[in-house]
Amino acid sequence: MTRGLFISFEGIDGAGKSTHIERVARLFREAGRAIVLTREPGGTPLSEKLRELVLHEPMDALTEALLMFAARREHLVQVIEPALARGDVVLCDRFTDATFAYQGGGRGFDWQVLAKLEHMVQGLPDGALRQPELTVWFDLDPLIAAERLAAARVPDKFESQPADFFAAVRAGYAKRQAENPSRFARIDAAQSMDAVGADVGRVVSDWLRQAAA
Repeated sequence: MTRGLFISFEGIDGAGKSTHIERVARLFREAGRAIVLTREPGGTPLSEKLRELVLHEPMDALTEALLMFAARREHLVQVIEPALARGDVVLCDRFTDATFAYQGGGRGFDWQVLAKLEHMVQGLPDGALRQPELTVWFDLDPLIAAERLAAARVPDKFESQPADFFAAVRAGYAKRQAENPSRFARIDAAQSMDAVGADVGRVVSDWLRQAAA
């Protein structure tokens, strides 16, 4: 059976990552692969309810982190693990790196506590962690991201944070990349949409060739 693949897409709000996920999905569909498009927080009925709480309700930083990981656990059990077991390709709009970036970087929450929750929620029977095999990080200056978001939609509680919050989130992503360099692929999201799309396509295609070697 064809092996399941797990790719996540990360970046601050306004970086444009969601726009390019469908392009990657087309690459796999053209290759005859079954695709599961999903997101975090969310991906299941319960996780979507938790998403609404996290995005719109004020709460303690630990409460916020626990809700993120609770939603993730449901997502893994109900969607991601079954899809990978079937041999599908899972394309996820954000995963655990976002929790480290937003709650760890932006909120300043304890990085080691997040790591403990990560092991608790994502641990596999063999002792390994369920992580994406490839994480495409759309890196963008927060000031540019804010300009893009200004006319896009009514902001949620994260999108309405000041620029220094997003600078800390960006630093959180950079820290996660430094901890997991073989998994991360950084994309310069300040480029034109076509240029970003070309970079994403190249990154995914190169990764697939290396994975098949």
